[in-house]
Amino acid sequence: MPASPSTARAINDRLALRLLQQDGPLTATQLKTLTGLSRPTVADLVERLQGAGLIQVVGEAGAERRGPNARLYGIVADRAHLAGLDVRTDSVAVVVADLLGVTLAEATLPIGGSTAVDEAVEQAVALLERTARTAGTAPLHSVGIGAPGLIDPVTGELRDTTGLPAWHRSLVRVLQERLPATVLVENETNLAAVAEHRVGAARDRDTFVLLWLGHGIGAAVMLDGKLRRGASGGAGELGFLPVPGTTGIPSAANCDGGFHSLAGSAALCELAAAHGITAPAGGREPGAAAAVRAALAGEGDGDTFLGDLADRLALGAAAVASVLDPGCVLLAGEVGHAGGDELAARVEERLAAMSPLRTEVRAGLLGGTAVLRGALLAAREAAQEALFAPAG
Repeated sequence: MPASPSTARAINDRLALRLLQQDGPLTATQLKTLTGLSRPTVADLVERLQGAGLIQVVGEAGAERRGPNARLYGIVADRAHLAGLDVRTDSVAVVVADLLGVTLAEATLPIGGSTAVDEAVEQAVALLERTARTAGTAPLHSVGIGAPGLIDPVTGELRDTTGLPAWHRSLVRVLQERLPATVLVENETNLAAVAEHRVGAARDRDTFVLLWLGHGIGAAVMLDGKLRRGASGGAGELGFLPVPGTTGIPSAANCDGGFHSLAGSAALCELAAAHGITAPAGGREPGAAAAVRAALAGEGDGDTFLGDLADRLALGAAAVASVLDPGCVLLAGEVGHAGGDELAARVEERLAAMSPLRTEVRAGLLGGTAVLRGALLAAREAAQEALFAPAG
């Protein structure tokens, strides 16, 4: 059944806005080429979107040719602002951006483990509010939050998880109650995978698994361009994976004895020390990432350390490959970013010897910023659905 004229206009407008957001600024001729619409239809939608305050003339193109220059149209980026939060066990990082994803303000706040729940929440909320004011006067439309732990697939809420700060769940609830904005929460590793897929190392891959290697261990599963969260939201809880080489097996409440005991930051710092490599404590970057950088720079017995590290990471990667056959594994997070292509190549070599399934191993490009980038992308998607949907 053909679409009504109003529905067709709305579909065309949405398509043009998405192109302008992703590839703009664009001329009317470029919009015609990219959308496949007729020249009169493009002219109508440009006029309609300008009238709605969604796009504006941002410049001219064609100065190198004869005749009048073509107008360049772009999104009205300051129509609203977006925010991304990276909520760690001991800190909160905030970034505020415009609708094109351009960073306007950012800040980070450490939150001590002894801080009371209410106080920790108030500190985090105040940080967001200050950063939003610094960014300008445009209203905050959507907020994306990346946090460790499980997201309930039915309610979309952060579940109460043993070992994680209680203020995490309270923060999400308070922001949803106080802000006149859409507040979304997602597992941090899933957001990192979204960011690497859209703007990082997996831009050419719709199916891959991301291993997050930071203070803790996690994984995100992207199949056919979609995140797969599992029946309870726990797909990718790789820290609990039983593996050889540990002193025990994990329990339902503790991942000690699982893959976390081999590849978590504390375990890797111990491995580095055994090879004469110093891993400094403190700081936002895990000590394991600093140890990997030191090994690559030639400190201690760096070559053996990197080989042992690759052996450990290959165990987790082999388990993922044998179940999902993703064809590509990303080593992300601060440790994966620090190891870069050299560590990825070592893991790929060992994985090829362990599994008959051909699996490429790549280094993530975004490092510790991936969660914030993914949170902003989630906020931007929510804003686009709400703001860039003009009536037909």
